Amino acid sequence: MTATDPAMTALAHSWSALSLLHGRIESCVERALQAEHKLSAREYSLLDVLGRQHDGEGGHLQMRQVADSVVLSQSATTRLVTRLEQRGLLSRYLCPTDRRGIYTDVTDAGMRLLDESRPTHNTALRKALDEAAEDPALAPLVKAVHELPGAIQPA
Repeated sequence: MTATDPAMTALAHSWSALSLLHGRIESCVERALQAEHKLSAREYSLLDVLGRQHDGEGGHLQMRQVADSVVLSQSATTRLVTRLEQRGLLSRYLCPTDRRGIYTDVTDAGMRLLDESRPTHNTALRKALDEAAEDPALAPLVKAVHELPGAIQPA
């Protein structure tokens, strides 16, 4: 295959469309969360991931798992956790069975903010997907998103 191979060119165009869809969604969600809740899309994602933890076997995520879930490096995730901890939205504690492990929990204030911001997030997500569905280059991707298990359905 060469750089001008038609299959590679088509793949690059597909990747570009996927990147464009992601950027539009993230931008729409970011604006809405910032305006209504003074929360970034990354902060929301982190609260959402940590808010789904549970007690018991495998219930708490290690920082590496959290970083993978929010698609950040471990160092960027640690900085993000620190910022939210300083705002009183998260707390950290040592793992009771492995003193080297540090877990992060969402505080009551963090859960309230997550619960308050979830409708804003979902509305912005739906709006971004609806707008993207009007673009012929993005419509197939939007359709694929709606077909994923557990996905929100079009309005």
